[in-house]
Amino acid sequence: MKPGKELLFCALGGSGEIGMNVNLYGCDGKWLMVDLGMTFGASEYPGTELVFADLEFIEERKQDLLGIVLTHAHEDHIGAVPYFAQELGVPLYATPFTAKLVNEKLEEAGNRHEVELTVIEHLDRFDLGPFGIRYVPLAHSIAEGNALVIETPYGRIFHTGDWKLDDEPLVGVPATAAELTEIGDQGVLALVCDSTNVFNPKASGSEGAVRAALLDEVGCHHGKRVLVTTFASNVARLQTLGEVAQATNRRLCVAGRSLDRIIRAAKGCGYLQDLPEVIDFDTAMGLPRGEVLIVATGGQGEPRAALARIAEDTHPIALEAGDVVLFSSRQIPGNEIAIGRIQNRLAARDIAIVTDRQNAIHVSGHPGRPELEALYGWLRPQILMPVHGELRHMKEQARLGKACGIKATVVQANGDLVRLAPGKPGKFSEVRAGRLILDGDIIAPADGEAMVMRRRLAANGLVIVVLDGKGRAHVESIGLPLEEDHEEFLAEAREDVIAALAKLKGGQRHDREVISEAARLAARRAATRWSGKKPQVRVIMPEHQAP
Repeated sequence: MKPGKELLFCALGGSGEIGMNVNLYGCDGKWLMVDLGMTFGASEYPGTELVFADLEFIEERKQDLLGIVLTHAHEDHIGAVPYFAQELGVPLYATPFTAKLVNEKLEEAGNRHEVELTVIEHLDRFDLGPFGIRYVPLAHSIAEGNALVIETPYGRIFHTGDWKLDDEPLVGVPATAAELTEIGDQGVLALVCDSTNVFNPKASGSEGAVRAALLDEVGCHHGKRVLVTTFASNVARLQTLGEVAQATNRRLCVAGRSLDRIIRAAKGCGYLQDLPEVIDFDTAMGLPRGEVLIVATGGQGEPRAALARIAEDTHPIALEAGDVVLFSSRQIPGNEIAIGRIQNRLAARDIAIVTDRQNAIHVSGHPGRPELEALYGWLRPQILMPVHGELRHMKEQARLGKACGIKATVVQANGDLVRLAPGKPGKFSEVRAGRLILDGDIIAPADGEAMVMRRRLAANGLVIVVLDGKGRAHVESIGLPLEEDHEEFLAEAREDVIAALAKLKGGQRHDREVISEAARLAARRAATRWSGKKPQVRVIMPEHQAP
């Protein structure tokens, strides 16, 4: 489909879910992509690391795609760039800090010179076909969080990206209420808005308040080694922790490659200039316990991150009973079990744990209801279209927008084609919007045969039947809950298979498909009888022989 004289929107990822943001705007025959993110593998995709939006719709129309504009450098907004940008073959646009991190990703992927990356300095407006684009800085839990003002012949879009309001952000200078009101005065057709924290009745809070809470918390643990885990991308939090280290007379030690990368990129863009000198692990371990502040990755329970290894006592950074770990980050939904596992390991070693439930050592990077209401009042959009949230978040934001006087709301899902103008806004069609997974070194369909089979194997196990072509059978099983009865089960399953084959008559005895199915069903019935499970069964037969 080619957009006509109209303004269209289509999310390929990030609507009905938190993460994997990929948004398309269509106008006068051309498409514009905003963000190209991913999410991390989950239990429904066993053995995988990353999950991507299926870009088939726009890949088939890439000759009409003008560019990819990146709002900020969180993985759910830029993480898919190294995997798909070269194939899409269009320029990327980003502000300096985001561009530095994207460049590193492309370098690691080996395609930096094959992807054109344009750095937008000083938030200058730029044009891509019928789209005029301008970055608008907003506070978020990373440097250079930005909204986009997208001008089109059919109306102006305000695309928030991820954002919050913060009177004391510590890093960056977000747009003021007066500047946002001026944008509203110019007219906003549609506000495309982050929905993540819509159920929070309070404002998200300020980084300045976090600094005070961390200073208080670290300051009360005299003589103890204190470790703080936070999101590596939160440059403002790193600035805060540097100030806390200095104020409490502690040396700063950083554990985690992603932290090293973020600090390097931030300093290259003029941030963290006052960060105290970072000491190495050996120096940190040689200091008195109360004279070091450690910042480590792994607050989401990642098994290979620094905190997991520290909790297991397999890292050069060592903690002892009485030391303290501060979780200066929120739990991302789905990570609760992994985080709990790390915290239990720390607790088993009598290491104290402090979270934002005990002290205000973290604030969200997403807007609560008061912030959403304030933005509605400044921009006064004709249409509100919630994104970046599960369906419950987006529906609730639509209700909030209506209560605040916004005339039209559109709640859409990945793959919905929405016409914003002309005429009444709403969905008019659907396109494919599936998922892809990074499985080892291969990008494959999330609903493909391999992943479906892996889930079945994980749930029910595997039985293998080998037929030798002479009426004999060998049976093995993997993953059935038959520890003590395993050999007895195998013997009975083998007898059942041989008996099932003996019942075949006439031409059936030479029909490979009939033989294989008879053996498969006999083995599966035996497994179900013994274990209550219905495993996958694979029958192996000689190429040119039948029993």
